Amino acid sequence: MFMSARSLRAPSKTSATILLGGLGLTLLVSCAPPPPGRVYVIRRPPPDRVEVIDAGPGAGYLYVRGYWQYDGDYVWVPGRWVRLDRRYRQWVPGHWAHDRHGWYWVEGRWR
Repeated sequence: MFMSARSLRAPSKTSATILLGGLGLTLLVSCAPPPPGRVYVIRRPPPDRVEVIDAGPGAGYLYVRGYWQYDGDYVWVPGRWVRLDRRYRQWVPGHWAHDRHGWYWVEGRWR
């Protein structure tokens, strides 16, 4: 294909504005919002507390360690004994996770 000197000229202000506007819109749209229902906290949670675990209530119980809950500020929720759920093999503890939006709580669950 033959290109003349005229086709190689610099873009006009209008086309540059459209190009930059389109690029800006693309960047804005690509910044996805956080997933629905997830609550983000900007501040990192404090380190976990060391808990003294007393004797359990008996066989068939598992100790679920305490964690930091966020309610305007971090509040410690002490650990507790829970009855084992025989349908599952393992308890996965809850934990704080981080992504580009901030810190969020992942609930503990049976697996």
